[in-house]
Amino acid sequence: MTARQAFVTELEQLHTDLIKMGALVEQSIDNAVLAFKTQDKKIAKETIDNDRLVNDMEKSIEARCLSLILRQQPVATDLRNISSALKIVTDMERIGDQSADICDLIMRIEVKHAYNTIDHIPNMAKIAKSMVHDAIYAFINQDLDLASDVAKRDDEVDALFDAIKKDLSSLIQPNSEILDDLIDLLMIAKYLERIGDHAVNICEWAEFSRTGLLNDTKLI
Repeated sequence: MTARQAFVTELEQLHTDLIKMGALVEQSIDNAVLAFKTQDKKIAKETIDNDRLVNDMEKSIEARCLSLILRQQPVATDLRNISSALKIVTDMERIGDQSADICDLIMRIEVKHAYNTIDHIPNMAKIAKSMVHDAIYAFINQDLDLASDVAKRDDEVDALFDAIKKDLSSLIQPNSEILDDLIDLLMIAKYLERIGDHAVNICEWAEFSRTGLLNDTKLI
C-alpha cells in the first residue's frame, strides 16, 4: 500500500468516525425529546450520563486528525478536510452537551404535560435533528447544495423559537405559580435553537473543506 493509499484509508475511517459521532448526538436529541414527552426522568438521567460517550468520541477523532496532519503532511485540499473535521467535532460535542442540558431541565420540571404546553417544541426538535444529520452528510459527501438547504432550515428553527417565546409570555401572567417551569421550557427551546446553529456551523466547515472559503474569506 502506498503512502497515499494509506492516507485515503485513514481519511475514510475519519469520516466513518464522524458519522458514528453524528449518530450518537442524533440519538441524544431523540432521547432528550422522548424524556421530555414522557416526563421520564430515568431516560433523562441516562442521556446525561451517556454524554461522556460523545466526549470520548470527540477526543478520539481529534487524536486521529492530529495524527493525520503530523504523519501524512497532507496537501491543501486534505488539510482543509482534516481541519474542518476538527471544528465539526467541537460543534457535535456541544450538541451533545445541549441535549444533556435539556435533560437537566427535564429532571426538575414539575408541571404535568409540559411537552404539550407549547405546540412548537416537538417540531423544533425534529427540524434541529434533521439539520444535524444532513449537515454531517453534507460534509462527508462535499454536498454544498445540501449544506445550503440545511442553513436555510435554521430560519424555520429561529421562527419557531420566536413563536415559543410569544406563547410562553402569554402563559406567564395567568400561571405565575409555574413561572420556573415556563422559564425552563424557554431554555429547552433555546438549546434546540443552538443545536440548529451548530448544524449551520458544520455546513460552513463543509463549504470550507470543499472550497477553502469560510464566510466568503479564502483561508486555504
